[in-house]
Parts: sequence; structure tokens; C-alpha cells
Amino acid sequence: MGMNVGTGGSSQDMEVMIDINTTPLIDVMLVLLVMLIITLPIQLHSVNLNMPTGNPPPPLVKPDVVKLDIDPGSVVYWNGDVVPDRAALEVKLKEAAAMAVQPEIHLRPDKSAKYAIVAGVMASAQRLGLTKIGIVGSEQFINE
Repeated sequence: MGMNVGTGGSSQDMEVMIDINTTPLIDVMLVLLVMLIITLPIQLHSVNLNMPTGNPPPPLVKPDVVKLDIDPGSVVYWNGDVVPDRAALEVKLKEAAAMAVQPEIHLRPDKSAKYAIVAGVMASAQRLGLTKIGIVGSEQFINE
């Protein structure tokens, strides 16, 4: 570091000028900043996953499938048989939930069916402990 000190001569001289030369400090800071940027790892926008290789073995037992259809008039069908009311549906759902291996429930609502009926069927299935439920035939809702 350097200082600029004037001569100590006459009183007409201007004040003593004491300034620190900041140019070397700025140069050092810039070098440190560049080193920091270079040493930081490059951030990738992907996540590396170790996926299993090979083909999984086929299931030993084919799962039972229960087809729950809801027609445009909001009538519920259990494998093609009309279910008269919600209490009868819940009895059938309880029987399915009590099985050792629960069947897969394929819910196929018509696009004109009332939402309250479809939501009620799904709520009953969840409340009674059925875990394998899926909505089938959702391609009819694509063009709306």
C-alpha cells in the first residue's frame, strides 16, 4: 500500500493528502470472485435415478376386477348388475374390502353422470378401506 505524503515545507502548501490506493484491493477481490465462480459446481436440472434393470416377473395371480359403471342417468352398475341404492353399494364395497386380496375397482362414469354420484361412490370406497380404485374411460372428457 502506498501513501502520498506532501513535503513539509511552507504554510502556503495545501493540506497533507493521505489516500489509500484501492486499485490493488479491487484487483484482488476480482481475482477471488473469478476463482469462486470457477470452483462452484455446475448445477444440473436433472435428477439421477438408479432404476432397476431387466423385466419384472409377471404377477402370480391375476387380480379380480370389479367394473363399476355409472350411466348418463346416474345409475350405478356392479359388473353389469344394477345397484338399487347407496346402501346396497356400500354392502358390496364392504364385502370387497373384507377379501384377503382386494379386487381392483374400475370406475367408469359417463360424462353426463352427476358429479355427486361419482364422488359419492369414490368416497364410499375410500371410507370402507378399498385401496385399488381407478377411473377408466377418461378419454371421453378430452374434447370438452
